[in-house]
Amino acid sequence: MNLLELVAVTLGVANIALLIRRSIWNYPFGIAMVLLYFEIFREARLYSDMVLQLFFVVVQAWGWWQWARAGGLSGPVAVERQGARERWLWPLGALLATLVWGTVMHRFTDAAAPWWDAAVAMFSIGAQILLARRKLENWVWWIGVNIIAIGLYWSRDLQLTAGLYALFLIMCIIGLREWREAEKAAA
Repeated sequence: MNLLELVAVTLGVANIALLIRRSIWNYPFGIAMVLLYFEIFREARLYSDMVLQLFFVVVQAWGWWQWARAGGLSGPVAVERQGARERWLWPLGALLATLVWGTVMHRFTDAAAPWWDAAVAMFSIGAQILLARRKLENWVWWIGVNIIAIGLYWSRDLQLTAGLYALFLIMCIIGLREWREAEKAAA
């Protein structure tokens, strides 16, 4: 554990707590967190997760803009669901992306865990896009990502980050419940 990781963890907890409340102000905390995790994952040779942080900066800025357009500056954003077709195509796309990216990382880098790292990265991309689009299913994706990430980060001697993802897992279960309640209340 180092100070950089401790600060990133603190920002991450604030980010998810605000997400559960459907607050647009989750985004500044999330952006700061991912900028710190870029360096943390570089040092741990988790290159897929490192590159993922750059994607997160862009998609979080886009999500911030999307939520602002959806009324997020005046209160919690509305929750939506994916269509039936989307619920099948998104996971298939993430699985294919995992296989391709994992192959690239395995063949062309000294990545510590190319396949698991690729799975965390590709499914996180899908989850983050769903989150920016205010889709309830983002929480299901994040639950899966967190389960994989806990073991991956623990194996790379990032116990504090693994602990953060264990906390994220609990918070995602709460987030799923809260967003389902918000969806029911809006209906």
